[in-house]
Amino acid sequence: MFRRLNQALPGLLFGILLYALVIQFTGIWFVEDKIRYSSGLWIGAFTAMAMACHIARVIAETIDFPDAQKARMRITAKGILRYVGVIVVFAVTMYYDLGNLVTLFLGVMGLKISAYLQPALHKAIMKVTGKGGVS
Repeated sequence: MFRRLNQALPGLLFGILLYALVIQFTGIWFVEDKIRYSSGLWIGAFTAMAMACHIARVIAETIDFPDAQKARMRITAKGILRYVGVIVVFAVTMYYDLGNLVTLFLGVMGLKISAYLQPALHKAIMKVTGKGGVS
């Protein structure tokens, strides 16, 4: 399903997961409240993964729009909706004390980190698996 949405999406999701694992295993040793640290991080990582899937779906839906102005408006509206969703996740996490907000933020930033590292990660995966492909 993910590959059908976007060729780069599986690599992006893998990068978010890998980033979250690195943050999890490096930071867990330095905090007192390990449960809130971990739950905040993973809520953020899953939010980043949901954002990546949403972005891919919006791009797939609007790529063939005949009217460029309507496509631009749709992309803008969906982007605003996505960020409102992130604010809701932060608010719910804070209100119910579900996790650490700093690690939640770090988890959400996994989308940016993964996007920047995706070309290098794709090259490394292709080298290990021996398969060619488009980045």
